[in-house]
Amino acid sequence: MQHTASPATAIKWNLAYLMLDRNIKTGELAAITGLHPSTISKLKAYREMPKRLDRETLNLLCNALKCEPGDLLKY
Repeated sequence: MQHTASPATAIKWNLAYLMLDRNIKTGELAAITGLHPSTISKLKAYREMPKRLDRETLNLLCNALKCEPGDLLKY
């Protein structure tokens, strides 16, 4: 039997919360990660995991925020 997640069981995306918790602004995070400020703004606006999130972006965010992937993503 294969278990599939229902639409109500979305993976939460906590970038905005972590940025607030660490008192880091969009421009600062962009400078640290090398990502464009508009990319950070778009990622920050998500409340559920972005449909396209590559490993490199996740790694850059985790390194900049000094966190684990599980801090950004909650099931």
